[in-house]
Amino acid sequence: MTNLPETFGSMVFDDKTMEQRLPKETYRALKQTIRLGKSLDQNVAGVVANAMKDWAIERGCTHFTHWFQPMTGITAEKHESFLTPARGGVIMEFSGGELIRGESDASSFPSGGLRGAFEARGYTAWDPTSYAFIKDGVLCVPTVFCSYGGHALDKKTPLLRSAEALSRQALRALRLFGNQEVQKVIPTLGAEQEYFLIDRELFERRQDLVLCGRTLFGARPPKGQEMEDHYYGSIKPRVSAFMKELDEQLWRLGIYAKTEHNEVAPAQHELAPAFTDVNTAVDHNQLTMEMMKTVAQRHGLACILHEKPFAGVNGSGKHNNWSLASDAGVNLLEPGDSPEQNAQFLLFLTAVICAVDEYADLLRVAVATAGNDCRLGGAEAPPPIVSMFLGDEITAILESIMEESEYVRRDRMEIKVGVHALPPIPKDATDRNRTSPFAFTGNKFEFRMPGSAVSLSGPNFILNTIVAEQLRRFADRLEGAEDFNGALQSLLRQALKEHKRIIFNGNNYAEEWEQEAARRGLPNLKTAVDALRCFTAPKNIQLFARHGVLTEEEIRSRTEIMLDSYCKTLRIEALTMIDMCRKQIMPAASRYGADLCRAALDKRSLSPEIDAGYETELCARLSSMNALLGRRVEQLERELLGVKDQETALACGEYYRDVIFVSMQEVRALADGLEAVVAEEYWPYPAYARLLFGV
Repeated sequence: MTNLPETFGSMVFDDKTMEQRLPKETYRALKQTIRLGKSLDQNVAGVVANAMKDWAIERGCTHFTHWFQPMTGITAEKHESFLTPARGGVIMEFSGGELIRGESDASSFPSGGLRGAFEARGYTAWDPTSYAFIKDGVLCVPTVFCSYGGHALDKKTPLLRSAEALSRQALRALRLFGNQEVQKVIPTLGAEQEYFLIDRELFERRQDLVLCGRTLFGARPPKGQEMEDHYYGSIKPRVSAFMKELDEQLWRLGIYAKTEHNEVAPAQHELAPAFTDVNTAVDHNQLTMEMMKTVAQRHGLACILHEKPFAGVNGSGKHNNWSLASDAGVNLLEPGDSPEQNAQFLLFLTAVICAVDEYADLLRVAVATAGNDCRLGGAEAPPPIVSMFLGDEITAILESIMEESEYVRRDRMEIKVGVHALPPIPKDATDRNRTSPFAFTGNKFEFRMPGSAVSLSGPNFILNTIVAEQLRRFADRLEGAEDFNGALQSLLRQALKEHKRIIFNGNNYAEEWEQEAARRGLPNLKTAVDALRCFTAPKNIQLFARHGVLTEEEIRSRTEIMLDSYCKTLRIEALTMIDMCRKQIMPAASRYGADLCRAALDKRSLSPEIDAGYETELCARLSSMNALLGRRVEQLERELLGVKDQETALACGEYYRDVIFVSMQEVRALADGLEAVVAEEYWPYPAYARLLFGV
């Protein structure tokens, strides 16, 4: 790319392009719609659609699609051509109606009971706050997706609703400090994406990777990540070529791909973008995951986004760096240069602390998947106990507020902590704690629990909503206070005392922390099923309803969908295990054992004095291990039949968690034991050493 500034966003119908191609009145009307959420006039939509169509055709497009994010967690699109019959020929048209609304078969997407096969109608509606773009020669119009009855059936709708709710309550908080200029507060996001790259030919030889996205079997290789020589190491030429093309494709789509490097595990890498508004960032992350897989295939590689594709090495997460910004670009979670600015900072910081403590269960729900259960609590991944890291200095400031005591800064200066004399807070007042689920890193919070394959809509619509709720409570209490400074000081002190249990600056991996967390009363929701039962708690239903983010029906449908996904994931994995054992692993061990028997017989036929003990003993051992594996596989198969006896989605999830997953672990242990003793040339699929070090 010789001219990156011109190439960046060249496939996006962005603000600059709209300003150039739209009449001034149309452009102003569209900007009002985007900025204030006003409805768009049909005539204005027609002008926008025509300009969008002309721009797309100039770039080779013949089709458009409403690009949406159903509850599958990936994106969906139905292509429609611009072609319209006219006087025996055709013309190219794209109307305002086609831009604003489309129709899709809602019954074919997960709905959690909101839609039946006989209730097929669903609608897509343009999201003008997210720019249209061209992908694979098709004009993609970002849209929301809802049922005929108006229920949200997608990931984008609750995210947009939550951002509006957060802005409303954050503006109330800013008005308390006399700020009348800001008209909108925007949640911002920087999403670090971890992933694995392996040779595609090796990938395709593993049925578990192809069908499940992770290895269900695999003995530990002699070398894993013990030497810590992969992290930030030199990037191999094949991977570097992939990264270069990926950057180019993402930049054309206006995605701010900025940082890339080798991660800790062998064959693991990371891409991090620059910050943008949360809606755009989530769209960009969905596109990034799709583009990673597409570009990898062109380079003879396979991109694996599963949270734990390989046992014994780090899994992959998606670090959710979340903050708040005013429409003037001021970061509301950055300490200021004056007591007044720091008072505002501490109000927003305290709101987040209270939100995370009170709704820790919802944050765990946001990352509840079968894949993430395999990752949480392992190396470089936080445990399932939600806690917050603030660092020693900010924690000390908050303690001085709670105790109404003098705060001693690191330079030993004593400062009386009060609204009129809040201490100057250093910009980098925290270290980094890579074991913390939710860490303050100077001007943002890093939520490290989301798995690498998850849509970031879930974590962020929940985060937006719970913070909006705390700001609502704060504003209700402070608005109209006769002594604002005194009321603020009292509110901060009380709120911090009530919620200080969530703050933990130590090692989240330590066994002592689990015990301490239990003493503090923090929830320890170890599995996705444990977490999902919390989604429909009355306090959570009331929360989302109060802010107009989700109705009770929508919450219950999402719970059903997530439980169903959990069960289906484990069922596919269990069936794949059975298939691989019977058709690959057990026959391979049997062939090797038969050859050992023949070798022993051949030795003895030459001379009874020749020692055939190695072959005889190993053959007997293999036969015993293989028979045990066969019996365990049969038991797993019988246990799968028991699923039909579970009467609810929750009971089904519990059965898969307590019975099927446990049996799968036992099957794996037996199969991995066989891999450790069967000769390499007999083993039916590539071993870990080749997968992790073969690129």
